[in-house]
Amino acid sequence: MGSGATVHNTSKVEWILRIGVFGTFLGHGLLAININPAWIPYLTILSFTPAQAQLIMPIIGAVDVIIALWVLLKPNKYLLLWAFFWSLATAVIRPLSGELLLAFIERSANWAAPLALYFYKYRRDAS
Repeated sequence: MGSGATVHNTSKVEWILRIGVFGTFLGHGLLAININPAWIPYLTILSFTPAQAQLIMPIIGAVDVIIALWVLLKPNKYLLLWAFFWSLATAVIRPLSGELLLAFIERSANWAAPLALYFYKYRRDAS
């Protein structure tokens, strides 16, 4: 199944994974565009000031929305790998910023879905 797959020859499993990644990135993207104040500590731990975090958060959100739409409509392997790494990083940043490890664990599907979609589409033969 290449990246040129259409609705008619794309499997149900692939569509479920695409919709899962879409929902994760769209939801988080819209929250970031609206500058979710609970997320400011995630950026300040990376040496951004709170004011800088508020400026950059809508940009991050817009990128997330673009990724959401791109994964839904025409995913490619590089985009899926980015979605995996970004989702993993945003899950890891939570305990690093003082939240419980459970905050990372409960977000496992956020990074596992793009990774699963990558392996499903591009590495099925890999053991």
